[in-house]
Amino acid sequence: MTTVAAYAAPAAKAPLERTTIERRPVGEFDVLIDIKFAGICHSDIHQVQEGWGTAIFPMVPGHEIAGVVSEVGPGVTKYKVGDRVGVGCFVDSCRECDHCKAGLEQYCTGSGMIQTYNYLDKDGRPTYGGYSEKIVVDENYAVRIPDGLALDVAAPLLCAGITLYSPLKHWGAGPGKKVAIVGLGGLGHMGVKIAHALGAEVTVLSQSLRKKDDGLKLGADHYYATSDPKTFEELAGTFDLIVSTVSAPLDFSGYVNLLKIDGALVNVGAPEEPISVNVFPLIMGRRSIAGSAIGGIAETQEMLDFCAEHGFGAEIELISANQINEAYERLLASDVRYRFVIDTATI
Repeated sequence: MTTVAAYAAPAAKAPLERTTIERRPVGEFDVLIDIKFAGICHSDIHQVQEGWGTAIFPMVPGHEIAGVVSEVGPGVTKYKVGDRVGVGCFVDSCRECDHCKAGLEQYCTGSGMIQTYNYLDKDGRPTYGGYSEKIVVDENYAVRIPDGLALDVAAPLLCAGITLYSPLKHWGAGPGKKVAIVGLGGLGHMGVKIAHALGAEVTVLSQSLRKKDDGLKLGADHYYATSDPKTFEELAGTFDLIVSTVSAPLDFSGYVNLLKIDGALVNVGAPEEPISVNVFPLIMGRRSIAGSAIGGIAETQEMLDFCAEHGFGAEIELISANQINEAYERLLASDVRYRFVIDTATI
């Protein structure tokens, strides 16, 4: 076992504090990664606060990990020491179910995907995330970060990037399609960049026009305030695809009315409370409400290569580890443009 420094929440709703954790020895097919940067995702806060149910403590959050391989097991063929790699929201899966074999490990129906933190590994030990100095993962659950992407702006792509890339690709965002992104935050700003790069006509639907200039610079063609009732009148029947990134309950019926016939409203934000919806706007437009998780390993690699090809990563604010608790408060207040990233050299 290797002892490494980390930042952990000792209990639910408790501030994170510096501590040490044990990483498993490097096995035959494992890689040891020196973590350089770790993004802060809103889901980190949900889990530290037990907003999604009972959690495992102490908890080391972080599933937006970018680093460099420092050791490889004797059976590793994909990576060598010095390679730039990333780890996202899961570190293993059953590998045997139809979904895993199809490259959809995020929907594993065997043992289920093993999440990067707040989960139990196959050996029964709790998993610990990226707010730490090092991590050990099987080579098949790491991805290569292209040379064209700086590690700090690449880190948030391991969750925020793939969370938007996967539904945009699945529901056919591209030339001739009108796509709306609800919310311009850590997820939403990546949705704008990716949808624009895919060739879609992109609209941001945000509570106010406060970030309009940013949205347009990021690639949006249009920007509307959802606090203005006229928005829902003017845009009725407009969109082929709406992707909601917000973690608060919305009036889904109102957003469904913005869809064309056969349009889809896809939720990637995860409100803690159930939502309700009037089914008549669905019935009368053959519309659908759907959800999407992250992508599988192959699609995550595809997303990284796509971002590198188009020359963008996330918009970030780099912080030191002793600013994590402050960053959580600022994130809850929407005071970040657009993703906090921890310089793990400060842990």
